[in-house]
Amino acid sequence: MRADRVFAYGVTAGLIGDRILGDPRRGHPVAAFGRAAAAVERALWRDDRARGVLHTLVCAGAATAVGALGARAVRSRPAAARVALTAAATWAVVGGTTLGREARAIGGALAAGDTEVARERLPHLCGRDPQALDGPQMARAVVESVAENTSDAVVGALVWGAVAGVPGLLAFRAVNTLDAMVGHKSPRYLRYGWASARLDDLAGWPGARLTALAAVAAGPDRRGAVRAWRADAAAHPSPNAGPVEASFAGALGVRLGGTLSYAGRVEHRAVLNGERGRPVEVADIERAVRLSRRVTWLALGTCVAVRCAVAAAAKATTKTARTTARTTARTTAMTTAKTTRGRA
Repeated sequence: MRADRVFAYGVTAGLIGDRILGDPRRGHPVAAFGRAAAAVERALWRDDRARGVLHTLVCAGAATAVGALGARAVRSRPAAARVALTAAATWAVVGGTTLGREARAIGGALAAGDTEVARERLPHLCGRDPQALDGPQMARAVVESVAENTSDAVVGALVWGAVAGVPGLLAFRAVNTLDAMVGHKSPRYLRYGWASARLDDLAGWPGARLTALAAVAAGPDRRGAVRAWRADAAAHPSPNAGPVEASFAGALGVRLGGTLSYAGRVEHRAVLNGERGRPVEVADIERAVRLSRRVTWLALGTCVAVRCAVAAAAKATTKTARTTARTTARTTAMTTAKTTRGRA
């Protein structure tokens, strides 16, 4: 079976597995990677960029190597083994179902008027300070997190899986996890986490744009999504979260951004879709989750289609090159034969 078909069947099975099973409560591969990365950090940490670069190379390189070794181990095995490995890797690195469950749990608590339960669950979804938020602010934080994590936890992995197979899936999740661990602008990680943050910006760039495009295509207000993306995305401090959150805001007709609080640090961000959007309501959490799911399946279809198209083009190019080589060889042989007879 061709590699593009292995990818198509594998990632589809992996996403279905995530849809049915979600993330395991114990023994999650990403959690195991996080513990290993924390151990590397304890051994390497210095307030120094070079140490941070080494930390990123060791951790991301190890995850990529595991993926490459796994892919090599099943290369000569039946196609079912290669599909199963791709499916398992996809299920391990995506988190769309858990993202939706956590968002809905917070939305349910807010709808019931239980803000304390919502505050307890909010850290499972994002790094905001829940004690500094009221109900509408928590609803806004959830919608923003659903938008950003649709790119980070799902679409970005699919893009790199399409590019590099199982090693690409694991490498992207490793880079994104490292950014979540050490990539923020705290005194401890301002230098040490620089490399992880920059690498995550690079790795997340294509997935964020695909997520934004899919939100435009799948959202209830396409023109609003395009308008907000073009007008407001550049004002966001993150080059990748900006297009994603702006397109979600425009598609849903809500305002995102503004003043945020992270562990006592207050940030005043630009408002996304401020001119036409309304304040986020609790009901918008469910709308954001549904949009996230539509974006996921649209992104899957796009990645599979592009991977298959590239493979088909490469096959056609190879076939053309072989045909040209055979024609050239026959022409050369005929010319040589005529020359030989003429001399005789």
